[in-house]
Amino acid sequence: MSSQCGLSARIGILLAAAIAVLAIAVVALYAWLVVDLPATEDWAAGAVAPSTIIYDRHGRVLYEIMDPQAGRHQPVPLADIPIYQRQATIATEDASFYRNPGVDPRAIVRAIWINLRGGEVLSGGSTITQQLARNLLLSPQERGQRTLTRKLRESILAYRLARSFDKDRILELYLNQTYYGNLAHGVEAAAQIYYGKSVRHLDLAECALLAGLPQAPATYDPLTDPQAASNRQRIVLNLMAKNGYIHEQEAIAAAEEKLAFAATPFPIRAPHFVMYVWEILRRQYGEEVLYRQGLRVHTTLDVDLQERARDVARYHLQQLSAPRSGEPSHNVSDAAVVALDPNSGEMWVMLGSPDYFNPAIDGAVNVALMPRQPGSAIKPLTYAAAFHRDHTPATMLLDVRTTFVTREGQAYVPINYDRQFHGPVLLRQALGSSLNVIAVQVLQRIGVEELVSLAQELGMTTLRDPQRYGLALTLGGGEVRLLELAAAFAAFANGGLAVEPQPILRVETSHGKVLWTAEHTPGERVIDERVAFWITDILSDDSARIPAFGEGSVLALTRPAAAKTGTTTDWRDNWTVGYTPDLVVGVWVGNADNSPMVNISGISGAAPIWHNVMEEALKGRPVRTFVQPSGMVQVEICADSGMLPNPYCPHRRQEWFIAGHEPESICSMHRLVRVDRRSGELATADTPSQYIAEKVGVFLPPDASEWVHEQTSSSDVHFVIATPGNAGSAAPVTQQHIVLTHPEHNTTYRLAPNVPSENQRIEVQALLLLPDDIIQVRLYADEQFLEALDQPPYSVLWQLMPGEHTFHAEAMARSGQIWSSPEVHITVLE
Repeated sequence: MSSQCGLSARIGILLAAAIAVLAIAVVALYAWLVVDLPATEDWAAGAVAPSTIIYDRHGRVLYEIMDPQAGRHQPVPLADIPIYQRQATIATEDASFYRNPGVDPRAIVRAIWINLRGGEVLSGGSTITQQLARNLLLSPQERGQRTLTRKLRESILAYRLARSFDKDRILELYLNQTYYGNLAHGVEAAAQIYYGKSVRHLDLAECALLAGLPQAPATYDPLTDPQAASNRQRIVLNLMAKNGYIHEQEAIAAAEEKLAFAATPFPIRAPHFVMYVWEILRRQYGEEVLYRQGLRVHTTLDVDLQERARDVARYHLQQLSAPRSGEPSHNVSDAAVVALDPNSGEMWVMLGSPDYFNPAIDGAVNVALMPRQPGSAIKPLTYAAAFHRDHTPATMLLDVRTTFVTREGQAYVPINYDRQFHGPVLLRQALGSSLNVIAVQVLQRIGVEELVSLAQELGMTTLRDPQRYGLALTLGGGEVRLLELAAAFAAFANGGLAVEPQPILRVETSHGKVLWTAEHTPGERVIDERVAFWITDILSDDSARIPAFGEGSVLALTRPAAAKTGTTTDWRDNWTVGYTPDLVVGVWVGNADNSPMVNISGISGAAPIWHNVMEEALKGRPVRTFVQPSGMVQVEICADSGMLPNPYCPHRRQEWFIAGHEPESICSMHRLVRVDRRSGELATADTPSQYIAEKVGVFLPPDASEWVHEQTSSSDVHFVIATPGNAGSAAPVTQQHIVLTHPEHNTTYRLAPNVPSENQRIEVQALLLLPDDIIQVRLYADEQFLEALDQPPYSVLWQLMPGEHTFHAEAMARSGQIWSSPEVHITVLE
């Protein structure tokens, strides 16, 4: 009996202890999670905080950003918010909104599990009610925490909110408090910012786009990345269809609807730049710091220069929009301008459009940050990559009709802007005059990977996977941002150092405590300073661009300056980017809605704006010349071949070379030849001496045959096609009846491992030099018959195979006589 009493006593003690421990745990848990939680009635009790003020570099206010509760914030009743907006938000943020108790139990369990494993609890997966509780009831410090404690406290508050307010009221609060980017808090402010109209007038497509913004407003910002916003909008529309709010066909139609972006005027200077800086600050400090503590943000912008650039752009667009009598409308309404210090990266100007508040031109869209095709403005990077290899400004290539084979095995024939070919051209003239054929040849020699790698090292984020691009990349076949292309050009201006655009000088608290100051440290060397000098010397060489732009074009300033234009083949994008030692300016002209311009080139569209902005910005500053780096020497060369001149070279010029790498060979292009005056052909042993005239012969390889055939020899110059048998001889040569123009003699090809073998083909092409009486051309590879052709073009595609290969062509006359071309040898590597 006593033992039973003792056992009962011990059980009682243990039970009491357990109850005490449980009570202590409950009290502790209450103290941990609940004791200091605010009442749900306090949701509107946010205190007015000091404003965040954004200044230009001289201390002038650009914009004052106030707490949305105290500043620009226009709550609207749920009845005024379109049903599509409500449905899109629920489908995207909380599909079970009208069924759950304010929290998602599975998400809470998942958060506890992550915490137990030592991970960080992220905010993803929160219900609409939880998001509202976090934003309205937790302190600014706690909102930014990613801890289990915050997640649980947030869930408790959400549960209380769900018991205090009905679902419609919670949804109304959420839609009126959520941040949608670009300083827009609540759907009404967002509708005004993005569309220039009240939320009650939005359609399905517009509502879906807004509903996709809150999770990542900067990432999906339609004013800086319309494509990302469009992709996100499609996701929202698909979620609406999945949840039964709309039909699939409605989702497809809404996704294809073209949206016009606008903004409602409010007091702000340099609005595109302010929005750009604002998003940087949000990512760096968080929304709570900006709204609740107030910052003083001193930026790099010069608002006077910004507004002069705006006025220059507006004036020039107005001139283009009022063509002279009889001329067609140019259909151009938009422009963007950026200006950077090439040494520090400080942004002096960012003009995203001439009028931020003009919906007719989608003025709120910041084209300075939009990926667009740059046309030929990307070419300097191609040449810089080539100059790092074995090319120089004196390297000669043939600007002739050339067929390239794409990754897909298709023939690609680039055409120059003037639709002409220019024969033998040095790379100096090729870049200065922006010749497309030579640029593609250069890229083929160095490889697309080299260009993409250099672009990435220079800070261009849009060119990623080289496998996505072909040889057209050097002509603007990949999209880039104006700001990033200007920063890349800054490396040419500063001697080869990478430059990161810097929009902010320093950030202070409202009490003057410095939180962050820009550090002006030299960037990483990406380009050899001698290569940067070569590019600068070419782009500032007015004589090198005479064939394309004429002498004294608008690209010339009152001080040394380098510049490059670009125009896309579909006339949708028009660029000029250029620099002095003190400033880089990039200009884009076109239409934000992507409609094509009419008869506008880089020299007539963007270049005048570039010229005037440069002159305005540098007015009153000392004139500085570009510094020649050590280790460079000037050598006189033949201006046609790039080699040391011989007595017969008709044109000569001085060219820069890296010391120790000067040319050593004497020009073999120009040689004295004997010509039969009667026929204009090369004299033979049977030509009577009285009919022989001596001329300077221009010896060119077979690839130039077609181009030579179209030229008229002057009285002093005679073009000669050099064959493998006569290329090194100065003796008179026998005129060929037929030659192979492709492939080029002694070329080496390499098979691409990731491309099907049947798609790896090259063109075999012949040219008749004496076409009279020829009735058929036959092409051969390794003595195997390929094709018989009765009319030009005499070409066929041949599949690449590893090994050494020999090609030749035959021309058969009506009489049955057959002439053979010189053989061409190539090597194909695996």
